[in-house]
Amino acid sequence: MYVGKKKHKSASWALLIKRVIFIILGATLVAFSLEMLMVPNKVIDGGVVGISIMLSYLTNINLGIFLFVLNLPFFVFGYKQIGKTFTIATILGVAVMSIGTVLFAHNQPITNDPLLAAIFGGIILGIGIGLVLRYGGSLDGTEILAIWISRRTPFSIGQIVMFFNLFILGSAGFVFGSWDRAMYSLIAYYIAFKIIDLTVEGFDETKAVWIISDHHEEISEALLKRLGRGVTFLNGEGAYTGDLKKVIFCVVTRLEEAKLKTIVEEIDTEAFLAIGNIHDVRGKQFAKNDIH
Repeated sequence: MYVGKKKHKSASWALLIKRVIFIILGATLVAFSLEMLMVPNKVIDGGVVGISIMLSYLTNINLGIFLFVLNLPFFVFGYKQIGKTFTIATILGVAVMSIGTVLFAHNQPITNDPLLAAIFGGIILGIGIGLVLRYGGSLDGTEILAIWISRRTPFSIGQIVMFFNLFILGSAGFVFGSWDRAMYSLIAYYIAFKIIDLTVEGFDETKAVWIISDHHEEISEALLKRLGRGVTFLNGEGAYTGDLKKVIFCVVTRLEEAKLKTIVEEIDTEAFLAIGNIHDVRGKQFAKNDIH
């Protein structure tokens, strides 16, 4: 029993350290993207970050101060509404991001081309935000507010955040006196949005597969031997006919999807096949078996 507890504590500490490291790394990347690419070229992000950039431009006060101060009310709100762990991770991320912007502000920007700043700034920004989100934190208080609003309205978190950000990004045209800056900001926001998804979900996208066929045993054996994937049989019943069927369930990567379809079609052209995207897979059961 003692050994088991010791191993569990070691694993917990290792996960905590890993989480802290990647939140710090992500927040640092965001600070680098803002001060070395986006802010010098008057390209903004959405949410509190975007508001902070515009206020910094109007007042000539360091960006890092606005980033931290404007997020403070959301820290308190998030602690009460969402949870302690999430709030602590968010405070860490925002603190590192704020300090990072102060440090990077004294360096020369990498480029003075706003299009390059929007593209590469959006990429680095997306990676940074994605890492923080993946490891349980956030860098923007509007996301916390969006979570709270989504629980009380029919709108999703994504729709609420999009509404906030379109308003903020559109304001860039008035603040900077140039609508092309607002358009560059939209480019950066779109790129960051896509990169965040890739970073959070991973490049090796996974698929959940359901197969209904009278040849379920032959298909499952082929998937095991030719694809190297284990399968699970689920019991199904037709609502209209009442026929009992075996439903094959398995999880494959995006790259294995085409091969799976080929295997199923070779064995049973009339098989019912449904494939859906899934965001996360855990457990040794997903480990790929050797192909014989």
